[in-house]
Amino acid sequence: MLKEMTQPVAQERAMDQEGDFLKINAMDHVELWVGNARQAVYYWKVWGFKPVAYSGLETKNRRYASYVLEQGKIRLVLSTPYSPHDEMAAHHLLHGDGVKVIAMQVDSVEDAYRETTTRGAKGVQSPTEMRDDNGIVRTASIQGYGQTLFKFVERADYAGKFLPGYKSLAEDKTVKPVGLAAIDHIVGNVELGKMNYWVNWFHQVLGFRQIVHYDDKVIHTEYSALMSKVMGDGSGRIKFPINEPAEGRKKSQIEEYLDYNVGPGVQHLALITGDIIGTVRELKQRGLEFLRVPDAYYQSLPARVGKIQESYDDIAELGILADRDDEGYLLQIFSRPIQDRPTMFLEIIQRHGARGFGVGNFKALFESIEIEQAKRGNL
Repeated sequence: MLKEMTQPVAQERAMDQEGDFLKINAMDHVELWVGNARQAVYYWKVWGFKPVAYSGLETKNRRYASYVLEQGKIRLVLSTPYSPHDEMAAHHLLHGDGVKVIAMQVDSVEDAYRETTTRGAKGVQSPTEMRDDNGIVRTASIQGYGQTLFKFVERADYAGKFLPGYKSLAEDKTVKPVGLAAIDHIVGNVELGKMNYWVNWFHQVLGFRQIVHYDDKVIHTEYSALMSKVMGDGSGRIKFPINEPAEGRKKSQIEEYLDYNVGPGVQHLALITGDIIGTVRELKQRGLEFLRVPDAYYQSLPARVGKIQESYDDIAELGILADRDDEGYLLQIFSRPIQDRPTMFLEIIQRHGARGFGVGNFKALFESIEIEQAKRGNL
């Protein structure tokens, strides 16, 4: 059984003492279970994602339709069941559109599954081998927070577009990428009192380390607060911030998420770009909506952040946030939720050396979120 350490200091000491035992090579894909995958594809096309592979009735998949979309090194999978009695349908009824699977590439699925389950993970799918004319793919999965699955993928012996059972699609020349290059981090929301449990889970099960900790003294507004800890793998490239609500005068954004998602899950994907000005300008021209902080935020921004390569006029026009740490600065912006439920959303981020997560923006950002909550009657 996975034991919860109640003392953060004990956690951090243990994290420093134990070596890495699980090498994660890269994010393989993120799979969303959605109500209508065919229609959802068109939404993600607006974000610049190209459909590259498909599984469904035409490929002898009688259970669900699934589309693979790519942009840069980001691979998203959108899946929808054919039957209302399928597990996918029950999941969507409860949670709406959202992330079900976070898949990571490893050298050996057998080793990854054995190591993680030995350390307390609940196994969901034992190592399984799939093959077709393009070779062999091995996968296994373990249970994460809420109903989210963490999957291990071994594809060194596979030359196909995605997985056996999927067919490649002809290039969709109507889709124009917007410069999104990779997944920077994936944020999970968990219940009050569960953040330290999942911090310990990421350390014990996956061998991750705590990168940073923000408490409710840092992340708060007049009405609400939250706490957050960021876990990362040995390379520092795979990062999973974990949020939990904190006591406040009114309902926090995390509580709103937990209510409408009906439990823990992935709050947002942060997608990195090398030109956030160009990316956001193009997305806004395509009709996508982003959260907007009060204009007063931009009056003090140059003095707080200092010299940057981008134009502060462009940043203010587009509603982009900026922050600086000891290693550089970052620029970020957050979309509105991807569905009518106020649950999952996207972040676009550009890093100029900074390794943080925009702590200097938290107050302004959360105040803008609270404005949206108030409009929904959920503050």
